[in-house]
Amino acid sequence: MSVEWETAAWSAAVADLWDRVDSTPPDEAIAAMRSLAAAYPGADGRAAFELAGMLDSLGREHDAEREYERALALGLDAERHAQLAVQYGSTLRNTGRLDESIAVLAAAPEHPSTGASPRVFLALALHSAGRHDEALRVVIEALEPTLPRYNRSVRAYAEALTEPERPATR
Repeated sequence: MSVEWETAAWSAAVADLWDRVDSTPPDEAIAAMRSLAAAYPGADGRAAFELAGMLDSLGREHDAEREYERALALGLDAERHAQLAVQYGSTLRNTGRLDESIAVLAAAPEHPSTGASPRVFLALALHSAGRHDEALRVVIEALEPTLPRYNRSVRAYAEALTEPERPATR
């Protein structure tokens, strides 16, 4: 069998497991993903990424952190790297590592698969860190391009949230 075929079969098995995750007991789903991760035919970080996502989605954030870090060390394609930034950044927030969460999410690469998600999760991390004005600004700036009008005003109001007040001129 070729590595491409093996990887395609592995990907199908992972997708099937994700399709069944809500109807599978958590420990069983994690064990199944661990088994799939061990059988991954590739050398990149995809298996660690999938395992991290499973652990994360089933409330095992501390275990997920280690797998996200392993996936980063092994390398990922652009799509999964962008998704990892969102997922890992969110996990860091949930485990109280707010400064690291903010750094990961602020540096998250743009990709069509994540859209504005990195900025939304960055806003959540900023809010959790008590940086409410910055959080609101990030959300407004993420939404502004989708507005049919008032863009210039919205941009100015968003900037004013975190810019120091200017002294009034006469």
